[in-house]
Amino acid sequence: MKRKGLVLAMVLLMVWITACGNSGGADSNDPGANDTVTVWTYPVHGTYEDELKDLIADFNKEHPNITVKTEMLSWAEGPKKFDVALNAGNPPDLYFHSVDGTYVNTGLALELDSYLTPEIKDDYLPGTLELGQIQGKQYGLPLYQFQWAWGGNKRILDEAGIDWKTIQKNGWTWSEFNEAAAKLTKTLDNGSKQYALVTDGTSLDFIEMLSRNNGMIDVLDESGKFQWNDGRILDTLSFIKNLMDQGYMPKETAALAPAKRTDMFYAGETAIISKAIPYYDVMIQNRNKDIDDGKVQGEKIDFVLLPVPHNDNQPAATTMGGEGYVAFKQKKDKGEQHAKNTFLVMEALSGAKAGNSANELALPFVRQSQADLFKGKELGQQVNLDAAKEMAKHIAMPVVLKLDIDKASQQKQFKEQVVKPNIQALFSGEKTPEQIAEDFKGKGQQMFGQ
Repeated sequence: MKRKGLVLAMVLLMVWITACGNSGGADSNDPGANDTVTVWTYPVHGTYEDELKDLIADFNKEHPNITVKTEMLSWAEGPKKFDVALNAGNPPDLYFHSVDGTYVNTGLALELDSYLTPEIKDDYLPGTLELGQIQGKQYGLPLYQFQWAWGGNKRILDEAGIDWKTIQKNGWTWSEFNEAAAKLTKTLDNGSKQYALVTDGTSLDFIEMLSRNNGMIDVLDESGKFQWNDGRILDTLSFIKNLMDQGYMPKETAALAPAKRTDMFYAGETAIISKAIPYYDVMIQNRNKDIDDGKVQGEKIDFVLLPVPHNDNQPAATTMGGEGYVAFKQKKDKGEQHAKNTFLVMEALSGAKAGNSANELALPFVRQSQADLFKGKELGQQVNLDAAKEMAKHIAMPVVLKLDIDKASQQKQFKEQVVKPNIQALFSGEKTPEQIAEDFKGKGQQMFGQ
C-alpha cells in the first residue's frame, strides 16, 4: 500500500511539474517572471523618441524583469497598421491614441479601474482622468489635453488693424470674423492673393470645429440624439460657403493637402490657418531660429493662437480631449500578471516626467506632478499660453466618451461615409449647403433611425 501511495504521489508531482512548465513565464502569475510589454506610439513631438527611451530606462531600474518593446509609427500609416492588428486580435499592449468606443467594442481594450491607486487618481487634475474613460470606465491614461484652435500671423493681423488680443480674451462671433476677413483678404504687391483663412480639403476638423461653435457638440449629442438634421447645420454649411464665395478662402480648397495650407501660412499667403494647435507656437519659433541660422529661407512669423469663432447666437466651444496610452489584451490572453505589467509600463509613460510632452506641445498638463515639475519651464509665448488657458474654459468634452459603443461606431461611420465626401463637395462647389443638409438629414435617418 505504501509503495502504491508513493508511486501515486510521484505521478501527481510529475503532472504538476509538467503543468507549470507549460504555463510559460509571461503567462504565469509570478510577478518575478520575465515579461515583454509592446508599445506602439508616434513621434508625439520632435524629441519624443529620446524621451521615451529615458522613461523606459528609468522604469527598468525598478522593473528589470519587464522588457518594453517599442515601435515608432508614422502618423500617415500608423492608424491603418493598428486597425489591422486589432482586427486580427493581436494589438500591441499599449497604443498611443485617445480612447475610442470602437476599441472597446472589440472586447480587447483593457479596463484599468482595478489597477488605479488612490495616489494616481489624486494626481490627475480635475476633469482630466475622465478623458481616458468610456461611459465611466477607464481604458486609457491621457498624456496631455489636445486643443484645436486657429492660428494667425501677427504681422498681417496688425497691418489689418485686427485686435487679436481682445479676440484671444473674449472670442469672436461669425459676424465679427467676416468683418475681419474682409480686411485680411487682398491682392499683394507681387500680384498674388492674400487670403483671410486657409484650411485643407481632406480633413473633417474644419466643419467639426465650426458646428461645435454652433450649438452642436458633435454629430450626436451625449444621449445619442442625431444633431446634424436641423437649421444649425445648414447655417454652418452656409457660413463656410460664404467664406468661399467672398474669396476669403482659396477656391481650390478642396484640393489642398494639410502640408500645402502650412506652406501658404509660412509664405504669408494667408492671415489665419485652421486648425492650429498651440504647438505651432513652438514649431514656428524653431523655424524662426533656422531662418536666422540660414538653414531655412523665408519670412519669420510671430504666431498668434486664436479661438474658433462662434455663431452669434451660440456660446463658444473649444475642441479638446485627451491623448495618451490605451491598453489592450490579445485574443490569446497573456494572463493577469501581464495585464498588471502592462499597466505598470503605462503609468511609467504617463507620469510626472512624461509631462514633458505637454510642455513641448504647449498644451495643458493632466497631472499635478507634471505641472509642478515643469513650472517655470513652459515653452511658447506667454500671450499664447494665456489664450490656451482662456479657451480651455470653454471645453466641449468629447461626446464619444459618453456614447454607447454602437452609437460611437455609427457616428464614426457617418463622418467617413457621409460628412467627408459632402464637405469636399461643398469646397469644390459641386453641392449647395441645402443639398448637403438634406443628405445629412436623410442619411442620418437611415443610420441612426432619427
